[in-house]
Amino acid sequence: MELSYWEYKTWLTNIDFTIVGSGIVGLNCALRLRERFPKAKILILEKGFLPQGASTKNAGFACFGSISEILADLDIHSEQEVIELVAQRWKGIQKLRKNLGDKAMDFQVNGGHELFLDAAQELYQKCVQKQSEINALLHPIFKADAFHGSPNTFGFKGIKENYITHRFEGQLDTGKMMNGLLKMVQQAGITILNSITVEHFSADLSSVKIKTNRFEFSSKKMLIATNGFAPQLIGEDVKPARAQVLITKPIENLPLKGTFHFDEGYYYFRNIDNRVLFGGGRNLDFKGEETDRFGNSQLIQAHLDKLLKEVILPETPFTIDHRWSGIMGTGMQKKPIVKQLSENVYCGVRLGGMGIAIGSTIGHNLADLIA
Repeated sequence: MELSYWEYKTWLTNIDFTIVGSGIVGLNCALRLRERFPKAKILILEKGFLPQGASTKNAGFACFGSISEILADLDIHSEQEVIELVAQRWKGIQKLRKNLGDKAMDFQVNGGHELFLDAAQELYQKCVQKQSEINALLHPIFKADAFHGSPNTFGFKGIKENYITHRFEGQLDTGKMMNGLLKMVQQAGITILNSITVEHFSADLSSVKIKTNRFEFSSKKMLIATNGFAPQLIGEDVKPARAQVLITKPIENLPLKGTFHFDEGYYYFRNIDNRVLFGGGRNLDFKGEETDRFGNSQLIQAHLDKLLKEVILPETPFTIDHRWSGIMGTGMQKKPIVKQLSENVYCGVRLGGMGIAIGSTIGHNLADLIA
């Protein structure tokens, strides 16, 4: 489709900054650029009609890592690296809350509970034994002991009699959060063009030539914030990771309150609008879920259904209302990639399933790479 003179002149000429991706990172990057460069012309390109990837498709967890996740991280990272990862998540949530306000995104702190299936005896014992050690490790961040034991008050079946609870973990309404960020960006005079896929770019010392599925144009700088879709554009250590989710219809007198994890964080569920939202199972088929294609697999959905019926709601009739998937960005390391790639190209990707917690600070840090 040929664009008119007016379209090019108004929306695609004299662009100072082009951000690829309108998720949490991209929107926060745009807001920080507007703060730093009040007169700049900022454009955001989004491949979906709404933000794609995981920003509008996640479970709405404001989490910092369950105790088993942190122990698993210590197997592949140094203690200092793990402290920095958790601190980044904690600071990111505080930044998000400050930017939007708790009411705007229905932010609640009801605690995050890690369950241990009866078959996970070895993991459970390890976590119990290491609880004091991990509390001491993270005390400088939370200024208190984050983890403590709590009884199985919600009547889950087939699990150990106690949870290990993270007292500071919260939850929010993902849709309200993203809608709030979109409003802030629009009020800041930043243009978002939806259903635009960046297919190729080439950079020189003065600008970046960008080819999309609908038009070509030039921008002084380009910032890539596409997380799991980044391999389509750049060669960094980031791979797509699909996460599958389901939600029940409303359940009368639903007792659940809070966020819940088990199996080192590969499964997670929460209450929302008198429903149970439940996701995970990527560990059943890592290779198959290393994809940037949306969709659900019968293997994982059947297992989610089974766990929902046998463990989470064993005495409560329920009906599944929706099923969906989101695309995360993962890699060999959990540390996000925020770097300059060339003279005028930058990226902030590989959020490792912690987009809500760290997306605000990653977007801020990405914008601050601009000299």
